Formats: sequence, structure tokens, C-alpha cells
Amino acid sequence: MPDVRLASPQGRWVLFTTVLGSSMALLDSTVVNIALPRIGRDLDADLAALQWTANAYLVTLAGLILLGGSLGDRYGRRKVFVVGVVWFAVASLLCGLAPNAGVLIAARALQGIGGALLTPGSLAIIQASFHRDDRGRAVGLWSGFGGVGAAVGPFLGGWLVDGPGWRWVFLLNVPLALLCVPIALRHVPESGDGKTHGRFDVLGAVLGAVSLALVTYALIEAGEGSVVVAVAAVAGLAAAVAFVYVERRRPDPMMPPDIFASRQFTAVNLVTLCVYAALGGFFFLSAVQLQVVSGYSALGAGTALLPTTVLMLLLSARSGQLAEVIGPRVPLTVGPLLAAAGMLLMLRVGPDASYAADVLPAVLILGLGLVALVAPLTATVLASVDVSRAGLASGINNAAARAAGLVAVAALPLLTGMGAEAYRSADAFDEAFGRAMVLCAGVLVLGSVIAFTTVRRPAPDCRRPECRTHGAVLAPPLEGERTAGRLTLGRGDPGAGGTSGASGAAGTSGAED
Repeated sequence: MPDVRLASPQGRWVLFTTVLGSSMALLDSTVVNIALPRIGRDLDADLAALQWTANAYLVTLAGLILLGGSLGDRYGRRKVFVVGVVWFAVASLLCGLAPNAGVLIAARALQGIGGALLTPGSLAIIQASFHRDDRGRAVGLWSGFGGVGAAVGPFLGGWLVDGPGWRWVFLLNVPLALLCVPIALRHVPESGDGKTHGRFDVLGAVLGAVSLALVTYALIEAGEGSVVVAVAAVAGLAAAVAFVYVERRRPDPMMPPDIFASRQFTAVNLVTLCVYAALGGFFFLSAVQLQVVSGYSALGAGTALLPTTVLMLLLSARSGQLAEVIGPRVPLTVGPLLAAAGMLLMLRVGPDASYAADVLPAVLILGLGLVALVAPLTATVLASVDVSRAGLASGINNAAARAAGLVAVAALPLLTGMGAEAYRSADAFDEAFGRAMVLCAGVLVLGSVIAFTTVRRPAPDCRRPECRTHGAVLAPPLEGERTAGRLTLGRGDPGAGGTSGASGAAGTSGAED
């Protein structure tokens, strides 16, 4: 039984270590979009290279994150967490030293692998280490500090890009890892699941990642119309079909197809795809729009979008409480519509845009939409499946959100007619940005319609989310499962680990025990 007390020196070290480790991935995800215009200029990269800089990380992270928790169960959560921190730091060093866009993209893909090991580990360590009487408060403190990190990220990232340079966005992870690893090895107790057995679904994970990579490549390079692009598209679709086939036949699949037998679970994941596709495209393009078209500095662009994070930190717990009273259907219908309205207001953001009159109203409306929908979305995902599969369901939902975001980043420039050099021209980018915001708003409206027609009130005794307050905006929070009075990593079966962690979970009002 976990016996570390929060008030003890070891308890404080465990909390500090997990906050530090998870902050590496969280800070990196919040600032890379801000650095893209400067990266493009310094490395003489075209728009496709910038798309890959954002997406290479997401391809490997989305494809492999469902294996992260199971590796910790099998080989030790501290061990896998430390490996993830070291891997992430080495990949970050390669990013910071990259002499050209190709090396940077490859290093970003390696970062995603480290993130898939690191992301599920931090919360899993807290759940496995702390005494049950302290666990709720420990999770609340850990995720609260994560929320502060999400808010500080744009300031720090913008300052680094404008000052020492974009490379320090990545190099900063190295000293953080050098601090995190020895503390983890000295103070964090090892834990695992002795009952875990069976084989890892490595083939499923590889097929999923390969499918995402090939489809992303085909979308980014589709403007060339070459045979290679067509072959990549066909191969990506074939890999997706093979993934489904493998998952249906394996005794220990990473993503058991029968979990989609729940119509509500399937419907909420469709809403997730719509919402996070729009958000992924929005945050990728808006950071560039504010700098290239409106003349903002990197620091100005990062802080301009900060109100979305602040609103979610302040209000998402109350939104979750309201959804428990009125049911998830109204929030999941109204939230995407508010977010769509915010994106349409971004059409006012052009050359010499006023922050108070043009940017802030759009960001505030978008933030209110996210406040309305994120907590109910997580709760509905967990309520749609048996409690024993809550962690698995949350991991699938999180991976779906990341996959949707990377496909949107790949597809929007193609759909809006952005050329390879569009981000170098304020007029060309502004025109395409307007079309992109209309498309993103349309996708959100589609998500609202799906929610209105399919989502129903869950049973009163359903599984409730552990993460109540959410501050990061590019993925829903990961959740663990509750079994026999304790929180554990979600597993679809003994050999297929789900995930429990906080990539995207920026805060919580406390977990019940």
C-alpha cells in the first residue's frame, strides 16, 4: 500500500519531481508554435517544414502514448519516468542544436517518444506513491503547479524567442532534466503492477504511428501532386486498415475495438475530433498570424492567447459541477458554438490589430467555449464505459485529440491555399488565415451538432473525473481508473496498459478517494 505522506520530506520531493518532469513536456508544447516564424527565418524553412516541426512531435506522441502507462506498470513507473525525462532532454538538445529543418523535425519526432514515456508517468507516480489520505491533495498541488506552468509558458517562451533565441525553447529542458533525474532516483519510490502480464501491442502502436505519419505527409505535400504523395496517402490508409485488423485479432490490443460498442463513447470521441482539430489549427495559425500579419513580437503573440488558459484554470471546475447538475448535452452543444464564435471574431485580427478591440474579445469568447466543454467532455468519456476501463477510455480520447490536431495542422494550409512561402507574406497569410478560421468554426459547429443529437445524461453513479480544473488547451486531461479504493493506471486487460497522467491536465480541485 502506498505510504508516502505529503508533509514528509520525501513527499515534497516526490511532488517536486513529478511537477518538474511534467512541466518539461507542458512548457514545450505551449511555446513551440510561438517560435515557428523565427525558426522558419533562421533555418530558411518553408511552411511545410514548419508544419512538420509542430507535427513530428505529435505523430510519435499520439501513436505511442497508449503504451506509456503499461510500460510503467511492467518495468517500474519511476524507471520509465526517468527514461522518458532523459530521452526528452536528449531530443531537446538535438532540437536546440539542429543545423537545418530536417534535423529539427527528426529530433522533434524523438521528443514525442520521450513525451509518450514521460507524460503518463508523473501522475501515475503520485497515485502509486502517496498514502490514500494525502493523494487527493497531492494531485491537486501537482496539477495546480502544472496550471501555473501553462500560464508561465507563453511569457517564458516569448521572452526566449525574442531574446536569447528560439533554440533556448528546447535547450531549457536539459538543465531541468539534470535537476529532475537525480532527485527522482534518490527520493521517488519505485512502483509497478506485479499482476501485469501478457505482450505489449507494439505492432498496433507502430501501425498507428506509421498511419498518422504517412497521412500527415500526404496532406502536407499534396500541393506537389507527385506519385510519392499518392503512394504515401494509399499506404497511410492501408496502415490504418491494418491497425484496425490487428486490434480486432490481438488478445491484448492497445485499443480494444469493443470499447466503441458504447454509442456515447464513440459519439463523444467524434466531438473530440472536431473540437481539437479546430483548436490545433487555430493555435498553430494564430501564433503565426499575430507575428507575421499583426506585427506582434513572439512574447506579445504568446501572451495574447493567454486568456484562454486563465479562464480554464479559473472556471473549468465550476463548469464541471454545472454539467453534473444539468447533464453534459447542453455544455457540449453550447461550448463548441462559443468557440466557433471566437474563431470567427479572429477574422478581425489583421494588420495593426488592436489587442483590446480585436484580439481579446475573440480569445475571451473562445476561452469561455473551452470552459464550457472540456470538463463535461472528460466526464462523459469516463461515464460512457465500465469503470474498469476508465483509464483506457481517457487515453484513447487524449490520443484522438492529439491526432485530430496534427491532421488539422497538416490539412488547413492545403485547404486554404497557403503556398510554401505564405508565412513570409503578410497579405498572403492573412487571406488564407481568414479562410482557415471559417473552416475551423465550421468543424466546431459540426461537433456541436453531433453532441446535441447523440449525448445523453450519464448514470448518476458513473465514474467522475479526477482532474477537475484544466489549463492546457490542446488535449483533454488523462485520467486513471479507480479500483478497490485506489487509483491505478487504466488497462483494457492485463497486458494492454492505458494511460494515466497529465499531459493536458493543468489543474484539479482535488481528487476524491
